[in-house]
Amino acid sequence: MQRNRFLGDLLSQLFDRRSFLRGKDDTRDIYQLCQALLSAEGEVSGLRLAATILDRYAALGADEKTAFFQFLNAELDIDAQTVAQLATDYAETPTPAVFQQLSSASEPKRQELFRRLNQPVGATQALVAMRVDLLARLKDHPELARTNLDFVHLLRSWFNRGFLVLQQINWDTSARILDKIVAYEAVHHINDLDDLRRRLYPPDRRCFAFFHPAMPGEPLIFVEVALTQEIPSSIDAVLSDQRTPLEADQAKAAVFYSISNCQKGLTGISFGNLLIKQVVSELSLTCPQIESYVTLSPIPGLNKWLATQTEDETHGQTAQTILDGTATPEDVRAMAARYLLLAKRNDGLPVDPVARFHLGNGAEIHDVHADADTSSNGMAQSSGAMVNYLYDLTQTERNHEAFALEANVIASRGMRALSTTALVTKTKEPTP
Repeated sequence: MQRNRFLGDLLSQLFDRRSFLRGKDDTRDIYQLCQALLSAEGEVSGLRLAATILDRYAALGADEKTAFFQFLNAELDIDAQTVAQLATDYAETPTPAVFQQLSSASEPKRQELFRRLNQPVGATQALVAMRVDLLARLKDHPELARTNLDFVHLLRSWFNRGFLVLQQINWDTSARILDKIVAYEAVHHINDLDDLRRRLYPPDRRCFAFFHPAMPGEPLIFVEVALTQEIPSSIDAVLSDQRTPLEADQAKAAVFYSISNCQKGLTGISFGNLLIKQVVSELSLTCPQIESYVTLSPIPGLNKWLATQTEDETHGQTAQTILDGTATPEDVRAMAARYLLLAKRNDGLPVDPVARFHLGNGAEIHDVHADADTSSNGMAQSSGAMVNYLYDLTQTERNHEAFALEANVIASRGMRALSTTALVTKTKEPTP
């Protein structure tokens, strides 16, 4: 009897303490709590205050969240006049003391708030989710981009390569993580468990993901890899349930056929280049006979670009036949090559986002293929065309510099020739 009373008292104290840690009895609003966290009170009771603020934020409605971001943006911004005066003082007297004052004044208080909020267990994931809410408001409230820049600044520090852990995902990985791989697959939809098993279990399939210690159950980005004898020209063949699996030691090419970013709140914090380089290092150890590291990538902007070319005297008729589904494979490949090599934004970079990603990582455009992705999505975005980007580790650094500094699109000789080849379909006749 006494023992049961003791256990009841102990549990009561534990739950009371958890309630205290979450600040359920604190009557201050979320704005007052944020100011308290930034004050001397935050030095003493930071964990409790941070947990309370995150709980209160999660319970806010849509308009209340917008008001909260406006508070961060306006009330916790820098004092521009003070910064300007301190910058003048530092230019005249560049002492460490003045530099410290200038550095402190130049950092918005919201950055320190985010750092102090990142104390309770699960806080990092809560802040990543908070940024998802912020991103959804930028279109209607562009001034909130200032707060977004502070998020990006901190998240790049918190999620730098030194903190990331590479893990291979296989059929024995926990069901919770496998469920997330299915949910987050953004390139080639995983239909069911049998489909997932075909991508993880055979000896010629690999999947790798980056994790962060503060979010151990949440993959940040993952890549699916096919080990093949030749560089493939069709995702339909790679994902076919009728194919015969290959022994890993017979493979000559490692094909990155799907790269999926899992956390929308980490948009703008790039892991893809790190992931590819790390996976190449891993595969070169376990499969040293591999000769080529390539992608089999979608061309998501091709059909949108073709739609802008239908009145062009050179491309018009061919572009229309591709969009109508009546073009020859030769014309599909030729127009895809012209798009990837020649279609540029105002800043001189390629229009295609996947091309910008891989070229920025030092890859070269190796080859393009017609009838490579006959799924509804593949036909809608590129009329079935796909592209191989080649990662030649002896050239990636030089390629990256050429792209980053001069926006040079690195492509194979075959691709350059294809981009200038004559089109099979007659060109559109000029209007008289």
